[in-house]
Parts: sequence; C-alpha cells; structure tokens
Amino acid sequence: MLSNQRKLKLALLIPAHNEEVVIQATIRRAIKTGQTKRDIYVVSDGSSDKTVKLAKELLGPDHVLAVKHSGKAGAIKKALKRFEICERYTWMHVADADSLFGANYFKVFRRGLDAKHYVAVTGYVQSQPGDWVSKFRVYEYTLAFTLIRRLQALFGVITVMPGPTSCLRTDIIKHLDFTAGSLTEDFDITVQIHRKKLGRIRYVAKAKTYTQDPQNLHDYIEQVSRWYRGFFQGVRAHRLGLRPRRLDAYVIFLIGQTVLYTLELVVWLPLLVILTHRGYDVSIFFVSELVVYFALAAICAQIARRLDILSAFPLFYFLRLLNLYIFIKAFVEVILLKRFSEGLVGWSTTNRRYLMTAELAK
Repeated sequence: MLSNQRKLKLALLIPAHNEEVVIQATIRRAIKTGQTKRDIYVVSDGSSDKTVKLAKELLGPDHVLAVKHSGKAGAIKKALKRFEICERYTWMHVADADSLFGANYFKVFRRGLDAKHYVAVTGYVQSQPGDWVSKFRVYEYTLAFTLIRRLQALFGVITVMPGPTSCLRTDIIKHLDFTAGSLTEDFDITVQIHRKKLGRIRYVAKAKTYTQDPQNLHDYIEQVSRWYRGFFQGVRAHRLGLRPRRLDAYVIFLIGQTVLYTLELVVWLPLLVILTHRGYDVSIFFVSELVVYFALAAICAQIARRLDILSAFPLFYFLRLLNLYIFIKAFVEVILLKRFSEGLVGWSTTNRRYLMTAELAK
C-alpha cells in the first residue's frame, strides 16, 4: 500500500453495462483530454455485448473488470477493491460510459482537486447534439449549470454530482454506502456527503463534459421518471426537509415551488375563471409564461452557442409540463404510496447509445 504522500492523484473509473457503441470513444477522449491511460479503469456490470473486449483492446486486461450484473453502485464497489483505488489514489473520478469529455477536461479538473478544502468535485454537464429532446436538455443543462449550480456551490447545497462528472476524495469512500438501493445512486451518494458531514463539494464550471440523451419520448419519460423517483427515495431515506440544515431548506424550496406552480395551474387558474368568468386571463397567463420561457431559452442558446435549439422551442413548454406531471406522480408513488422502497438491480442502456457526432469527436 502506498502512503498518502506517494499516492497517485486521480483515477478514472468507468462503470459500463452494454456500452460497446461508446466505450472506446469515451476512453480515447479521456486520454486526449488529459487523463493518463494507466489511470483509467473499466468495470463491466454484466455486459452481454463487446464492452469488455473493446475496453481491453485499449486498456489491457489488468484495467478491465467484468462482474455479475448487480447495479452501478455494486459494480463500483467491486472495482474499488479489485483495483485498490482507495489505497493507490487520492481522488477517484467516476464517469458514465457515454461521457464525452470537453477540451482539456482532465487538465482543468485536476486544478480543482483541492484535497485540503474539499472532499468531492463535480463539473459542467452539457448535451451532445441530437434531436428535439437533446435540444431541450441543452436549455435545461445550460440554465442549471451556468446559474443554479453556481448558487448551490456558493451556499453549500449541491444536491447531486451527476454521473458524467463525479469525483470523490478516496479517504471518504469508506464512509459511503454504495448499496443503498437507490434508483439514482449519484443523488444518494451526494446526500450522504452532506448528511455525514464529510466535507465540502466543489464545482468546477470550466470542466465540461457532454452526455447522451434519450432519442425518443418513451425513453425520455423512463429516464425522468427514474430521476424523480430516485429523488424522492432520497428525500424519504434521508428525511430531507426535516432537519434545520441548509440542504433541507433547499429541498423544501425545490418541492415547494413545484407544488405552488401545480396549484396555480390546476386550482387557482380554474377558480379564477369560475369566479370572474374571464377566460382570457388564462390566455394572458400562458402567453406571458411562453414569452418569459422563450427569453430564457434564447439566453441559454446564446451561452451554449447552440442557436439551433430554438427550432424545437414549441416543444419545450410541453416537456416542462410533462416533467411537472412526472414529478407529482413520483411524489405520490414514493412518498404517499411508499412504492419503490428499493432501486432496481442494474441499469439498462438498450437503444439509448449512439455514436458521437463528428464535431465533438475532434
């Protein structure tokens, strides 16, 4: 075992399940953007395709582990032991197998690894170019990571380190439970850092990575449903909102604003029409919302340098309302009906992966 003074700085661990379409591109991109090849590891969680073979072609057999299908968190735990990551490295970066790291990502990311003041670090996530779902995600991610994530970091309430860009100081890993059975392991691990008072989480906005989005409405609904159900699993498991801490206050704010908006749509507006007999008030409300929403989308398009996303704007408002419905549905399922007490074993990427676009592959 190496002493703390002799530990290597950063390991990259890529958990994968049937990722033959993207695994080699992700590994090559990691190397190109500053990660040393000898410090990259892949753990295949029961892959039935060529994921293991393709990963070994680039990294060699000693850096690739195949385990029985048991879930992302379980695969990570086994990889930690097999590769002795905690003993050999100061930091462990976990990235999804479809992560496409931006220019100089790891060079920039390393500069943010301040082991004296932080126990975890996360970067900026953006969508790879795609269809209308990806265009909507460009808007969402740009707003979230340009503004909201900076405010979260400022007040110490980062709620989730997303799968494409999640890094932990290895000495805290022994305090984390990777077998919590959550549908969203990333959210659960992040909340554990807060709940166990392990330390501060840093946001490195200049470390940008691109992720793949669902290619159709069905897969989008499945993904968002998993995210929201996992969120409420964490709320229930960690009793978020019931303690006098900043994270709890922030979670109450998130849920509260959604509840208020829902009441506005389904109770207050209909009641206003019934009491005043002025249906045009509803039209004014929705038109005003669309104007504000379009202005935000235009600003995000400019920031992301993706003006093409505005071509899908008419669908943005539909997806926003769909997200609201899924959020309320997940709240009822998990909090009120006590369903989804445990996460499903493993994860599926069937029909969700596609080759990266040529411009990002450069």
